[in-house]
Amino acid sequence: MEFDLIFVGGGLSSSLTAYRLRQTRPELRVAIIEKDEHLGGNHTWCFHGTDVTPAQLEWLAPFITKRWDGQSVVFPKRERHLTTPYLCATSERLDEVMAHTGVTRMSGQPAVHIEASSVTLADQTTLLGTVVDGRGPNDAEELNIGFQKFLGLEFRFSEPHGLDHPIIMDATVPQTDGYRFIYILPFTENTALIEDTYYADGHHYERQTLRDEIHAYAAQRGWHVTDVIREEEGTLPIVLEGDLEAYFEHFANQPVPIGLRAALFHPITGYSLPEATALADVIAALPIHTPASLSKAVRQQSLKRWRAHQFSRLLNRMLFRAADPHLRYVVLQRFYGLPQPLIERFYAGRSTLGDRARILAGKPPVPITRAIRALNPRRVGAMTRI
Repeated sequence: MEFDLIFVGGGLSSSLTAYRLRQTRPELRVAIIEKDEHLGGNHTWCFHGTDVTPAQLEWLAPFITKRWDGQSVVFPKRERHLTTPYLCATSERLDEVMAHTGVTRMSGQPAVHIEASSVTLADQTTLLGTVVDGRGPNDAEELNIGFQKFLGLEFRFSEPHGLDHPIIMDATVPQTDGYRFIYILPFTENTALIEDTYYADGHHYERQTLRDEIHAYAAQRGWHVTDVIREEEGTLPIVLEGDLEAYFEHFANQPVPIGLRAALFHPITGYSLPEATALADVIAALPIHTPASLSKAVRQQSLKRWRAHQFSRLLNRMLFRAADPHLRYVVLQRFYGLPQPLIERFYAGRSTLGDRARILAGKPPVPITRAIRALNPRRVGAMTRI
């Protein structure tokens, strides 16, 4: 079986890239191999409306399940509403959309051996073509990371919850295990996803403890739960610094990495949809899709975005190294006092020199000696964790 491109792992980046290729290059033969029955796993992907271009938002439209015209943050000493649009896509919608694209889907069939130009499935079927590896993050010593870990419950309430926009950070909760906040997506007047999120030094968490905390939070808000619709959880890397050039050496003569595997995610939020969207456009614009051409394009895009998010990594170092764990929230509390356009550019990886000066201006919200040390990345050696 021969294809032009074979995506191993039917996650977000693989699916969006395959979709975009079918839109712009319908003559290409594209396949997705996914070990599970459905594409996309069990995820909710959100992003700010200013994270993508209007053209990208247009072709993403089939995947969007909800759009809000604003968002809020709440901290002990700051509460703020932003008019920045906020959008949501789900695994279920992604799987539905991809079922009608003409992409060859091989679900429930794991790949047992992959190379740059071939894939062998569990039933020993061999597929030939340029192989793209979208199987999630790759653990490597060249990137120094902390962790964003979360568990979310989507609830149905007996009465309307009263929210008409997301609360993307409610940090008024007890600050245990690092920077902790509650994240709320109100899907309908009676349903909402509530996530308990931690920016922590370790990746371990007790599921039942987080479930109990979420139920307690809902009760505190006066919301009576009648049904738990679904649950999702995850652990995302929070990048502090690294040597991305050295990281990409792992993929020499290997299948081309994309998505989280190519370090294409926001260093602070972990949001991956905007980066996956941009990469899909880059790949779709290539005149040829050989392993060499595709590898070069992905590497260049990842390095470009790495440079764009330089200040995101700086803020992460402030969080993890300059602030005591229970006071990490003060870094974000101060950040959200800055002008909305600056915040939008920061999350989109388009900070100007003036923005960067403004972020660093004034008295830092953490001890000055620690802040100074956090400004400069540490030498990258055999370091995989903070």
